[in-house]
Order: sequence, then structure tokens, then C-alpha cells
Amino acid sequence: MVGFKNRYLIMEVFLDPNRGLVGDDPIIITQFNVSKAIKDSILVNFGECGLASTLGSFQVKYVNPITKLCIIRASREEYQKVWSAITMVRSIGNCPVLLNLLDLSGSIKACRSAALKCDELKFEQYKLVVGARLSADAMNQMQNYLEKIKILEH
Repeated sequence: MVGFKNRYLIMEVFLDPNRGLVGDDPIIITQFNVSKAIKDSILVNFGECGLASTLGSFQVKYVNPITKLCIIRASREEYQKVWSAITMVRSIGNCPVLLNLLDLSGSIKACRSAALKCDELKFEQYKLVVGARLSADAMNQMQNYLEKIKILEH
């Protein structure tokens, strides 16, 4: 008997850099927001049948609002449809975004190691940008997100 095969996409979210300048509410990237934006894109671009075929194993497994990194699971048969729909996502909520694929893995173990490496590097960049304004709360949050990656399962 063969197990159900999945693909794991590690994506980074680029927010509109001018978003905070006009007094808008800052958008917080969550699993729900990302999942809804991708499902809406699948529905628009592939219709109800396309959405139904991808929902079998589609799941946003992990989202880090600090580094804007997320892990998405899709079935091996449907991951290309999900990936193409992701490239057509232009906004999450009312905030313009771009999603960039960093890594594609066939196992959760390979995905964990790649995501951990990417998240640590992106947090180092974040610390350089923020500098002395980095709070202990942000450091604790980041440690919690790194722990979440380490315990990811199917």
C-alpha cells in the first residue's frame, strides 16, 4: 500500500512597502489570510472543479508574520495547480502582495530543514533592519516560530 504523496512549498510573502505610510492598518499575515487568498485564486483561475480537486490535501502548515515565510502542503497530483494559483495572488485582505517560491520539497523532513534555514536567515536580516529597536518579545516570538517548524508533521 502506498501512502498519500504530498508536496510542500516554502513561500515568502512580499508586502507593499508603501502600505504603512498612508496610515492604513498594518496587515498581519496569518494561516487563515494566506489560505483564503490562495483558495480564492484557485477558484477564480481554475473554477469550482479545480478548487475541489485541490482541497483534498491543501493546507497552510506554517506562517511566520515576522519573517513572512509560509509552508503550504498540496497533493502531488495538484501541486502545480496550487503553485500557479499562488503566483496569481495579488492581495491578501486589502494589501497588495507578491508570493515567491523558495523551495519545493517532497517530504516534511526536507521541508522542515529548508524552512528552518530560510527562517533563520530572514530573521538575521530582520534584526539588521530593526537594529536596537528589536524587543525581547520579538525574540521570544521568533523562538516560538522556530520551535513550530521543528515539530511540523504531516
